[in-house]
Amino acid sequence: MDALAVEGVRVLLGGATVLDDVSVTARAGEVLGVVGANGSGKTTLLRAGLGLVRLDAGEVRLAGRPVAGLGEVPRSRLAAYLPQARRISWNLPAWHVAALGAPELAQAHARERATAALDDVGMAALAERGVLDMSGGERARVLLARLIVTGAPLLVADEPAAGLDPDGQFQVMEVLTGRAARGAAVVVSLHDLTLAARACDRIAVLAAGRLVALGAPAQVLTAAVLEQAFMLEGRLTPTPFGPVIVARRHR
Repeated sequence: MDALAVEGVRVLLGGATVLDDVSVTARAGEVLGVVGANGSGKTTLLRAGLGLVRLDAGEVRLAGRPVAGLGEVPRSRLAAYLPQARRISWNLPAWHVAALGAPELAQAHARERATAALDDVGMAALAERGVLDMSGGERARVLLARLIVTGAPLLVADEPAAGLDPDGQFQVMEVLTGRAARGAAVVVSLHDLTLAARACDRIAVLAAGRLVALGAPAQVLTAAVLEQAFMLEGRLTPTPFGPVIVARRHR
């Protein structure tokens, strides 16, 4: 059974079609990347998959259950979401913010799980530091730890590598691929196509709200798709360190 099934989804926002007949699935044990130019519908697809956007057509199911019929509690047990916005209003210690991912646990147990997640993302040494006293990249890792703490079988992250230095980007994706290796289904939107090619098992490419390619990185990041979706002249090139997108703006 797919952890997430999006079938024929259409979404209108402000009278404009943001998603148009999009179908995609996310499976346990894999990382599904969602890529596309700005405004292509990536965030809307993630939110639609979690029941956070009203559908104008189509259906979404979480673990085989229609998301439209799920309450907040059962939905939170099936999926966890890391939005693109990283706003935190209170200067809580990092461990406390991470522990918010498991509000149903006793504080001692939640803190233990949060400490382990902070260690996973390289933030154990800053567990007691207030999150408002951190850099933006450090806060991003704390919020990723909170996502991990949920223990949900489906993890959805919107641009988790945005604003991070290169080492941080690699580490974030290693953490998410590690979760997939442990059996979770991971869906992640990315702008860095090279990072997506290296970290994702399958990639869904969106252009103007439509799905234009879906499959393994080498199958979908072709010259034709790069031109159609990103207005780039380029190709996916193998290197000793992994595949790299070599491209330039379309002339």
